[in-house]
Amino acid sequence: MNNLLQVLLNSFTQQSAVDAASKKTGVKGINVLTILSYALPLIIKFMTKNASSQSGAQSLLGALTQHTNRSAMPEQIAAADVDDGAAIMRHIFGSSEESAVNEIATKANVPAADVASVLASIAPTLLSSISAAATAGSQAQANQKKGVDLSDGLDVSDLAAIFQSSKSGGIGGILGTLLGGTTQQSASAADDGSALLSSLLSLMK
Repeated sequence: MNNLLQVLLNSFTQQSAVDAASKKTGVKGINVLTILSYALPLIIKFMTKNASSQSGAQSLLGALTQHTNRSAMPEQIAAADVDDGAAIMRHIFGSSEESAVNEIATKANVPAADVASVLASIAPTLLSSISAAATAGSQAQANQKKGVDLSDGLDVSDLAAIFQSSKSGGIGGILGTLLGGTTQQSASAADDGSALLSSLLSLMK
């Protein structure tokens, strides 16, 4: 069963997506890959915390309704409004933005400015991807009498088609080598996006 974080990691670390972000920001592709590999789990963790309250979840759902681009991921990244992306990151991290960016930069061994640039370039696409996941989850609930069980992660194996990205593989396969296999470990429901989707889906009924 795939969880939201795994789907996002697979999608954003594909060669085509990394190349688009590299071209957009001028940051080397291998550095983009490493930045996203460390950043996406942290972003999901912050978004989950933000959505833990009804008002926070409602605010996030409102942001998702404004980001429903279903174009191929590389196209979305190439056309992304980086000012909008920077604002999205500020909203996600809040007062912890500087420390979060510095944490990612330290782990990825890259300048903090590169981290901020890459995150701003992918943020609108990230919201569109989560919007697609929430929509798919809502549709799945509607098609099942008792809904879906999110306690162990939402089955979103079909989201690759929704994201309209190329098949996973390529440089995404070297994540385990780059990060010592950490991305292969199972995350808790609080960190893998399940709790985040659960909060969103509860408002979409």
